[in-house]
Amino acid sequence: MILITGATGNNGSELLRQLSATGTPTRAFVRDKRKTNPIGFPGIEIVEGDFSRPETFMRALDGVDRLFLLIPSSALAEARQCRFVDAARRSGVKHIVKLSQFGADPDSPCRFQRAHGAVEDHIRSSGMDYTFLRPNLFMQGILNFRSTIAFQGVFYACAGTARVSIVDVRDIATMASLALTESGHEGKTYEITGPESLTHVEMAEMLSEVTGRAVSYVEISPDSMRHVLLDLGMSAWQADGVIEDYEAYRRGDSERVTTTVEDVAGVFPMTFEEFARDYASEFRAPSAGAA
Repeated sequence: MILITGATGNNGSELLRQLSATGTPTRAFVRDKRKTNPIGFPGIEIVEGDFSRPETFMRALDGVDRLFLLIPSSALAEARQCRFVDAARRSGVKHIVKLSQFGADPDSPCRFQRAHGAVEDHIRSSGMDYTFLRPNLFMQGILNFRSTIAFQGVFYACAGTARVSIVDVRDIATMASLALTESGHEGKTYEITGPESLTHVEMAEMLSEVTGRAVSYVEISPDSMRHVLLDLGMSAWQADGVIEDYEAYRRGDSERVTTTVEDVAGVFPMTFEEFARDYASEFRAPSAGAA
């Protein structure tokens, strides 16, 4: 049995879709079954649990031998993941596949990478088999800008001219599925990127071509972007972490392209143009008079 945490997010839901298609016995860890049941994929067992309530861990982990570990980012994420790892070890889990982050390192200047690096170290010391997936920026992250793109033809960030080897979550899920269902991935760390390194201006140009309307990238200051994130409801801790990530992009820390998806999964990773075509309707405003 495989347990998927973070089951309702972009990565978790795509991973569930792929595992469901193969009939792999899979359980989804969710906070509220009433809001996520049915989760949408046949054969997926749903169990309620909450990273803030350790008393819910053991029931979710009962009979599980492989775990996909993903938790929403917060100031408490590192400690909560470590507690979950400890529970997994006690319950008899044999292999943890952790969704980490490109550049994860306990000594990183960026809080997200520091936290991921610390959790990776904790998993290494647990004695369980592990696979660490370290993807770069998700293509699906640009869906956060869908409203301004659809209605104003713009999206805002503080990326400068940085190049980022942005990656589709469908490729990340493919890597996770392989690590969870095949042998040979134990003890491996996979740095996962798309096939090209793009600036935000180039992403806007591709969105323009695909949607058939002008889309522009507008540079704003880090402080302005932080205020935007706070207005969207993001916590101050997480907003500051996003700004740190963008500082790393501008330093060139995320421009490197790897061949991991092709080498390990045997498929060419999706391009940003393919992503834009598949999600084009998300970036178009509804037609006037549409129902």
